[in-house]
Amino acid sequence: MSEVVNIQRPDTLSELSQQTLRRLMRAWFDFERRLSRVNIINRLDVGSFSIDDYRNLLLNLRPQVIEGGRWISRCASSFDREHADIRSVVIGHAKDEHRDYEALEQDYVAAGGILSDIRARQRNPGTEALHAFLMYRASQPNPTDMLGAMWIIEGLGEKMANDWADRIDELTNGNGSYTKFMRYHGDNDGTHMDKLYGLVDRVCIDGRVADNIIRTAHVVGRLYALQLEEIDYINE
Repeated sequence: MSEVVNIQRPDTLSELSQQTLRRLMRAWFDFERRLSRVNIINRLDVGSFSIDDYRNLLLNLRPQVIEGGRWISRCASSFDREHADIRSVVIGHAKDEHRDYEALEQDYVAAGGILSDIRARQRNPGTEALHAFLMYRASQPNPTDMLGAMWIIEGLGEKMANDWADRIDELTNGNGSYTKFMRYHGDNDGTHMDKLYGLVDRVCIDGRVADNIIRTAHVVGRLYALQLEEIDYINE
């Protein structure tokens, strides 16, 4: 029979789990440094970000967001009955995420975009690479390494989404009417991160599992940054 996943804070986890979380934090800091060097994020940091930048950001995020429910669902379906407790948590996560793109579309229209434009937008090369990797890894038997992917992507919501929304409104004279998608994730992804602590403790039974989680976190961080780098190239 599978264990029950408990939602725990880091100081109550096993030594291997705490060590894995420290390594995940280092992966996050590496990802954060990469993001700071991406042109569109740098413009947000230095104050030259425009409403056109914001619309372009949403245009390029939607394909990744709309595919999020797919790879999370695939991940859930790849766990066997010995990991049914993990599958249940991941299914709940997929349910929470699978219609997020609708809020993103509404923000795009509120920011002056045309709905048909964002719905017709194809994945940029970085998004293609990110989606292909996520679907491949999620399709493997008992893909516990996908916790590393969730750590990076959910971490964006917990650690950056509200700050980005505030900065975007500040620089574009917004009033919060077109940053609702980011603010929702800023307010709710902390709960998802709490669940990840319990999942890490559940699956980290040896160093090999931990190493795979860290590797996937690093790969997803690099590919997510590539997705954002492509925004300026495809709009030249």
